[in-house]
Amino acid sequence: MPEPPMTAERFARALTYDEYKARMERNRDRFEESERTNVIRPEDVAHFAALPPIRAVVLTEDWCSDAVATLPLLAELARRSGTIDLRILYRDQNPDLMDAHLKGGRFRSIPTVIFYDRDWNELGAWLEKPKVVDELRARLRQEIYASDPAYGSPDTPSTQLPDPVRERLWAALWKVREETTPLCNSETVREIRQLLAGALA
Repeated sequence: MPEPPMTAERFARALTYDEYKARMERNRDRFEESERTNVIRPEDVAHFAALPPIRAVVLTEDWCSDAVATLPLLAELARRSGTIDLRILYRDQNPDLMDAHLKGGRFRSIPTVIFYDRDWNELGAWLEKPKVVDELRARLRQEIYASDPAYGSPDTPSTQLPDPVRERLWAALWKVREETTPLCNSETVREIRQLLAGALA
């Protein structure tokens, strides 16, 4: 299946970071906390600043917890490097782009970041979260469920749990996310550097 086109017109219609943030209805407090706590190494900023101009389109939705950390990180990297023009599209309103970048060929995972050169040739796409973080969080999630029989099975929707149990579980899961965010951020930047290095070589 051919890649869906990205054009200057479609890119211009996409949201800027500030426009997206202004429209957020969920996770705004956590999103702004990510803005305050992001750390990007100076050497990473210098690396991206030396690249040719790049366009980046992020497919996401404001309920996505992975995007809460990743999108502010990408926006800060774009701002400080000066070489990345960042725009945001809602996943569910852009199924052609999303379905061309399914995780494992099956899942509409977000955030998905698609990179383009100045001629709108796709350079590659980065999906959801770094592999090492995905594996670490999955292991820690299993440990949380195993720590308390009241949580039931990880395959059981948490919405079916009694309110106090569900709130305790969600707090534990969010703590894992917060504690692994520094690793997630550094690995995100590393993986994107690697992706673009191969595409621009």
